[in-house]
Amino acid sequence: MNFAFTDEQLALAATVRDVLRAHCPPAALRSERRPGWEQLAALGFFGLLLPPESDGLGLGLADVVPALEETGRACLPGPVVETAVAAPYLVAGAPKLASGTVCVSVLLPGQVYAPDADLANVIVVAGADGLRLVARESARLTPRPGADPCRPLFEVAFEESERLGGSAGPALRRATVATAAQLIGVARELLAVSVAYAKVRTQFGAAIGSFQAVKHQLADVAVAVEFAAPLVYRAALAVDGDAATVERDVSAAKAAAGEAATLAARVALQVHGAIGYTEELDLRFWIARAWSLSAAYGTTAAHRERVRAAVLGGDVRRYP
Repeated sequence: MNFAFTDEQLALAATVRDVLRAHCPPAALRSERRPGWEQLAALGFFGLLLPPESDGLGLGLADVVPALEETGRACLPGPVVETAVAAPYLVAGAPKLASGTVCVSVLLPGQVYAPDADLANVIVVAGADGLRLVARESARLTPRPGADPCRPLFEVAFEESERLGGSAGPALRRATVATAAQLIGVARELLAVSVAYAKVRTQFGAAIGSFQAVKHQLADVAVAVEFAAPLVYRAALAVDGDAATVERDVSAAKAAAGEAATLAARVALQVHGAIGYTEELDLRFWIARAWSLSAAYGTTAAHRERVRAAVLGGDVRRYP
């Protein structure tokens, strides 16, 4: 059986990569809140998961995972996962989502704060009485401290809202897997930057990349990423197919991707040394994104506990 991505799926990812390289360079992260969004909207990126009757392409999550990795690799700011992945399963019949003119933030179960809520036109809030759709002008946003300056967090309060039908479960599972895919992209970029730096930075007359201690740390990151990525792909297939193991698979993907990204961030700091902490170095954006996304939609510890409970409970089934 062939588990490789199709040419069309890889071509979509390559197109997203090219667009973000051109319109979301590291310099844009210092001055813009949503660089590259208009160009991605022109590609139809925000309508990939929407059904055709809502002007979308009706793709599955597994089809867009490589493209989502590229948004992590570029450290794309804004509520990308919330608008492109969660919103199609929360806000039914919203053709404006496909055009990119509507930006959505979400506050789903397990979250305390809504990311990028100040950019959103609407905010979906999951409460004890179900899902609520809150217009931006009806929401009171209170900024809260976070690790990532390009992904600000907000406490959301409101008085007026619209009740939404359905459950938050499908959107939450997809948002978790999409965030895991972004973490893989972040980890890949951190590894690439660290390897490139290790090749040119010299100590004692030799490139630090030739030192065994540095080699081993970078190799550990490469192994962690290559082990985590297939778990993310498997989780996307499980979500699309509504597999019996979907909850376990989603948690395994998020835990592994979070661990790989945080390891990549730590090793990147160690390889770069003191310069890695400076404001001037672009590396800080990816390190902050690794920390921020690792805690989004459930921490690594929480998802590991879910996997542990599933395995100890006898759920050792493989994907069909």
